[in-house]
Amino acid sequence: MAAISRTAQFARLHKILKKYYKPVAYDPNRTVLEQLAFACLLEDAHYERAEEAYAALTHTFFDWNEIRVTSVTELAEVMSMLPDPRTAGQRLKRVLQSVFEDTYSFDLEDKRKHNIGATVKWLEKLNGCTRFVIAFVVQMALGGHSIPVDSSTLKVLRLVNLITEKDEQAGVVPGLERAVSKSKGIEFGSLLHQLGADFAVNPFSPALREILLQICPDAQSRLPKRRAERPAQPAAETISQPAQAQATQSAEEKVEKPTRKKSDTAAAAPQQPTGDIRPKRSRGRKDKSKDEETTAAEPVEEGAAKSVTAELAKRRPR
Repeated sequence: MAAISRTAQFARLHKILKKYYKPVAYDPNRTVLEQLAFACLLEDAHYERAEEAYAALTHTFFDWNEIRVTSVTELAEVMSMLPDPRTAGQRLKRVLQSVFEDTYSFDLEDKRKHNIGATVKWLEKLNGCTRFVIAFVVQMALGGHSIPVDSSTLKVLRLVNLITEKDEQAGVVPGLERAVSKSKGIEFGSLLHQLGADFAVNPFSPALREILLQICPDAQSRLPKRRAERPAQPAAETISQPAQAQATQSAEEKVEKPTRKKSDTAAAAPQQPTGDIRPKRSRGRKDKSKDEETTAAEPVEEGAAKSVTAELAKRRPR
């Protein structure tokens, strides 16, 4: 089976995109610098959001020089409707600074008179000027045939197998301008950009996945997948649950058993009877010895002692 040509591949892609998106009508009255600034905001964003950000900038700031000297943080706040306002602000600020350092003004209308190749080389030297920005300026301001492709669109083309991984890293789509004629370049570029912007906002969208699978049915395995939740660890839970229950029980016991005060202990103790009542003690050996000591300590009467001596003398043998 013969391989499908690049022209046929992009013609089929154009036909599918027209079923889901509508071409965007650009403002042809913008100057070269205005197209350059708008391209900095449009990269990896929807057209509606880029138009809102552009209107907010021109309404908030006096001129391009004021935007050039404004901090990236403040620019990002003004362009908060963009998916990545800080990156867009950095890109715009760098481009304006490079233009000012090179021309000491913000008038680039003379670039329309120069050869497109020379202007492209000049744009490539500007700090912050990406491939997408250059292609957009060439297409919209200079009248050349160049289809702007940003990083989100490159990821989509890689998913549907229209470019290789090496092409994605280099930021190019080989044979795109030859496969798509100049008369269809603006329309095709706007449709393709909308597909890339949808991918940048939500790569897991079911509607987007439907479009990608229609473009390339075997792209199912390459589509981005959500990260699965980490499975629970039963062993750890089995050990931790009893420990947690024991800790809870100990806490409850501390709450139920408050510390008693001394006054409460004294009140709870049984009261001793008052008076001279003494507890009875069993008569033991100690009591008996006390009686013997008392008997020995008592004095013997004199008459009783003599009668005892006489009795003993009668009993002696003579």
